Amino acid sequence: MIPLEDNYIDVIGKAQRGLNISDEELAKRAAVPFEKLQKVKEGVLDEEVLARIAPVLGLGKKALLDLAKGLYYPKDQGVIPGFFHFNTRWEDMTVNNYLLWDTTTKEAAAFDTGGNCTEMLDAIKVHGLRVKFILLTHTHADHIAELGRLKRAVEAPAYCCQLETIPGAEPFSPGKTFQLGSLSISSFLTNGHSPGGVSYYVTGGKRNLVIVGDSLFAGSMGGGNYSYTEALKNNREKILTLPDDTIICPGHGPLTTVGEEKVHNPFFAFN
Repeated sequence: MIPLEDNYIDVIGKAQRGLNISDEELAKRAAVPFEKLQKVKEGVLDEEVLARIAPVLGLGKKALLDLAKGLYYPKDQGVIPGFFHFNTRWEDMTVNNYLLWDTTTKEAAAFDTGGNCTEMLDAIKVHGLRVKFILLTHTHADHIAELGRLKRAVEAPAYCCQLETIPGAEPFSPGKTFQLGSLSISSFLTNGHSPGGVSYYVTGGKRNLVIVGDSLFAGSMGGGNYSYTEALKNNREKILTLPDDTIICPGHGPLTTVGEEKVHNPFFAFN
């Protein structure tokens, strides 16, 4: 099992930074003692404090409490034909990259490179795949660390959003569609974590998938480094409006689904 990318303390911190709310201001607005808030942020579970700070931070109370109590982990999606998920080491963390292919034509696309693309290259060889595209969700170092090596090995072009260009990748405008046999890959802008963050929605296979980079995680989301407001809006309006059974493939942490995140992600679940 791949651990969740964020715990409840991380979620609180991301919301505070996104809203520019200090600890002192949060304690005041939530009407909780500052010392108790500090204890919560040090890892002491206090349900009353969490329940009070959740609405101030725009977080779902139940989802935040469930995350804090270790009650949420997304369901295992099992084997998905024509799809591999790799979880690779990058410095002191892990990062995901993905391989998708049409099971009839063997035409494939790689999504990001991870910290090490060896497993991906092995899978490409074992399954006799022909990589047509390398599609980048964004250009943070952990997601493109092996771009040069991957490009040389598979002899395929790489693509990135025109709002976030790097050498070695062809810029494109979100809205572009890529085709792999019977699979259609549509791109759309989900910036907020980075200026040109892109998600890729894949249809035509056994399951619909959306590769989202660091826009959204199981139980959390990427920090709104570029724009917290845009990050929330794009996740809510572009990713979480896809069919509930769509598999979300994040840049870090385990796979999840649209339906699960609408219920369990503190940033978006207000039931």
